[in-house]
Amino acid sequence: MLKNDSYKFSLRKNDEVQVISGREKGKIGKILKVDLKNCRVLVEKTNLVKRHVRPTQKNSGGIVEKELPLHYSNVLLLCPKCNRGVRHGIKWMDGVNKQNTKPEASSKGQKKAKIRICKRCSEALDVA
Repeated sequence: MLKNDSYKFSLRKNDEVQVISGREKGKIGKILKVDLKNCRVLVEKTNLVKRHVRPTQKNSGGIVEKELPLHYSNVLLLCPKCNRGVRHGIKWMDGVNKQNTKPEASSKGQKKAKIRICKRCSEALDVA
């Protein structure tokens, strides 16, 4: 992949994901940051490393644990119904309020909404 091209991912900040490969396999966490340029996601409490930090006026220094980003292909979106990482698809729905993902009374002025759907159980994954 070229480094100067940015790609669009279906993973977003604050999504619950499960790591599917590597040293952190099986861990579940929330996405803190998405880096489109390098195809990486920063997942909470996974891929922890220790770094030696020089003391400054703001912090006292010492050994600090921090998260390093994972490649986006090593995580799967977590389905609340299946309670595991699942592949997901996209479905266009008429008259959907993104807050509760339930169809409302359809009217001509409403737009279609794009919702992520679990491929195993067909449950909506975009619940705010």
